[in-house]
Amino acid sequence: MKETLCGIIGSPNSGKSTIFNNLTLGNQKIGNWPGVTVEKKVGQFAHRDILVNVVDLPGTYSLTPYSLDEKISRDFILNGNPDTVVVVVNAGTLAQSLYLAVELLELGINIVIDLNMMDIAEKLGLEINYNVLSRILGARVVPTIADRNIGTENLKDAIVESALKKDSKVLSINYGAEIESALEKLVALLNERKPNLKYPARYVALKLLESCGEVEQEVLQDESIKAFAKEGCAKLSKALGGNPESIFFEKRHGFICGLVHECVRRKLGIKERIELTDRIDKVVLNKFVGIPLMLLAMFLAFQFVFTFGKPFTSIFKSFFDFLGNLVGSITTHLGAPDLFSSFLKDALIGGVGTVVMFLPNMFFLFFLIAILEDSGYMARAAFVVDTFMHKLGLHSKSFIPMIMGFGCNVPAIMACRTLRSEKDRILTILIIPLMSCSARLPIYILFTSVFFQRYQGLVVFSLYILGILYAVLVARIFRGLFFKGETDPLIIEFPTYRVPRLKYVLLSAWQSCLGFLKRAGTFIFFGVVILWILGNLPPGVEYASKESIVGRLGSIFAPLFSPAGFGFWQAAVALIFGFYAKELVVGALGTMLASENLPLEIAIKSYFTPASAYAFMIMSLLYIPCFATISIIKSETNWRWALLAISYTLVLGWISATAFYTLASLFHIT
Repeated sequence: MKETLCGIIGSPNSGKSTIFNNLTLGNQKIGNWPGVTVEKKVGQFAHRDILVNVVDLPGTYSLTPYSLDEKISRDFILNGNPDTVVVVVNAGTLAQSLYLAVELLELGINIVIDLNMMDIAEKLGLEINYNVLSRILGARVVPTIADRNIGTENLKDAIVESALKKDSKVLSINYGAEIESALEKLVALLNERKPNLKYPARYVALKLLESCGEVEQEVLQDESIKAFAKEGCAKLSKALGGNPESIFFEKRHGFICGLVHECVRRKLGIKERIELTDRIDKVVLNKFVGIPLMLLAMFLAFQFVFTFGKPFTSIFKSFFDFLGNLVGSITTHLGAPDLFSSFLKDALIGGVGTVVMFLPNMFFLFFLIAILEDSGYMARAAFVVDTFMHKLGLHSKSFIPMIMGFGCNVPAIMACRTLRSEKDRILTILIIPLMSCSARLPIYILFTSVFFQRYQGLVVFSLYILGILYAVLVARIFRGLFFKGETDPLIIEFPTYRVPRLKYVLLSAWQSCLGFLKRAGTFIFFGVVILWILGNLPPGVEYASKESIVGRLGSIFAPLFSPAGFGFWQAAVALIFGFYAKELVVGALGTMLASENLPLEIAIKSYFTPASAYAFMIMSLLYIPCFATISIIKSETNWRWALLAISYTLVLGWISATAFYTLASLFHIT
C-alpha cells in the first residue's frame, strides 16, 4: 500500500485537533518533537488504498516563528517534505484565518484548505462560495463541521487527491514596485551567494526584509547579505513610511480582504461592530450608490481641475505670448533671417509652447488621481463596477488598466499582464485606447476654453464618460466575436482608508508632469519641427499655407472630415500628426495657425463652431491610438490585434464625430 505524509496546521482554536482525531479515529501515537518537550501527535488512516500518515502540528497564526511551537510547525512544512498540508481555518473569521494559507501558497506548498466551523459561519449570516475560493487560490477547499464529524470523508478524498497530484498553484501577491524590486535583487544575491539554502530563496528574502532574526541566525552567515538586507529594509521603511514587516502584513491582509469580498456574502440584518473602513465601504461599495458616487467624484475632479487650473494656465499663456513677441522683436532687431525667426516663434513657442501651457491643468488632474489612489478609494472603484463589468463580458480586473489609461495608454496596456486569461488580456488591451489619456487633455482644454467656458468641467467629463461607454460597448461586441467564454473573478487588494500623504501625492503628480515635459522636449518637439519644415516647403511658399507640403497633405484628407464639420486641411494635418503623439494635435494647430498672427484661441474660432469643436474632440478621443500605443499593442499581442486596434478606432471615431455633427445640425445646434 502506497504511503503519503500529511501535516495538519491551523491557528489555535480553529478545531485542528478535532479534525486530526476525526481523520485518525484513535489510531495515534504521542511523543515529543526531537530535541524539545513539545508534544508530537502522529496518526494514520487508510483511504482509496493509500495509507496517509498524519502529523498534528502545533497551532500557529503565521510562518513567522515567534514561539517554539510556531518554529516546529514551520520547520516541518519546509523541511519535513509533506506530500500535502491541511490548513484548518475558522469559516466564521475567514479574513483573519486565511493569512496562514496565503503564506503557504506563496511558498508553493501543496495544501488543502479545511473550512471548519461552517455552522458558526451560517449563524453569523455568512454564505461562503468555497468553489470560487478554490478556483481563485488554486487549492482544494473542503467545508467541514468538526464537532459533528461532518465533511470528514470529503476531506479524506481531498487529502489523497492533493497528495497524489500535488497540483496546488503558487500564489503570487504583488507587494508593490519598491518591495518587488528589493525582493528581486535580494533573491538574485541569495541564489548567487547561497545556492543551497535551507529554505526557498523568496521566503528567505521576504523574511530578511521583514527583519526576521530567526532566519538570519539559522540560514545566513554571510555578512554581506545581511548588510544588503538591512539596507533594503531601511530604504523600504523610508520610502513606504513604516516598518517592512507591517507593510508585508498589510499587503497580504489587503489581498485577503479582496478575496473575502469576492467569495463571501453577508445576509441582511447582521448586527456587528463595524470599523471606520467598513462603514465607509458600506456606502462606497453599495451596488446602488457606488457607481453614482464614482461618477460624481470624476465630475468634481474635472471641475476642480479647470476651476483651479485656469488662472495658472492664463499665466502660462501670457508668458508664452510675451516670449513669442520678445523673440520676434529680438530677431527682427538683430536682422536674423525670417526662416530662423519663424522657427523660434512658430515652431518652438507656437507649437511646443501651446502644449506646455496646459501643464497646470494636467498637474491638478494627476494630483487628484494620486489622492484617490493613496486614500484607498481607487481599488474600491474597480470593485464597484465588478458586477456591471461581468454582465458585459469584461473582466472586472480590467477596470484597473482602464483607469491607468487616463494617465497613459502605454503603461495601462502593460498592466494587462496581471490578467491570467489571454482572452481577457487581449480584450482589455484592445479597448484601452478608448480611454482619454493625458495626451488628449490639452485638446479638450483648448477647445472647451474657447467654446464651452461656462461648462468646461462638464464637457470634458462627458468625453471621459463617452470613452468608457464606447470601451464597454466594444468589449461586449468583441467578446461575442472573438473571446467567448467565462471571465475570471476579481481579486484586488483593499487597503484601509487613510488620509493621503501630501508628500506622496505631490511627488506622484510631479513625476507624471515631468514625464509630460520630457515628451514635450522630445517627441512633441521633433514632431513640431517636422511640421514646421513641411510648412516651409517647397521654398518660396507662404509658411503653413495651403500650397505648402503640409497644406497639400491636409487637402488630400480634408474632404473626409467635411461630414464631421471640420473639413479644412489644418484639422486634417493636426489629426495626422496626432498619430505620432496626441499632444501634437494642439501643437500642429498652434504651429499652422500662428501664421495668421492671431492668438490661437481667436484664430480657432474662424474654423470651428461649438458643434464641430465637440465633434473634433470626439474624433481625437476615438481615432487611431498614438504610435507608442500601437507599438506596445503589437509587442504585447501581435500585428493582427494591432491592425484591428488601428482600423476599428479610426472607423469608430469618424462615424461618431460625423453622427454627432449631423444630429447637431439637424437640431440647429451649432
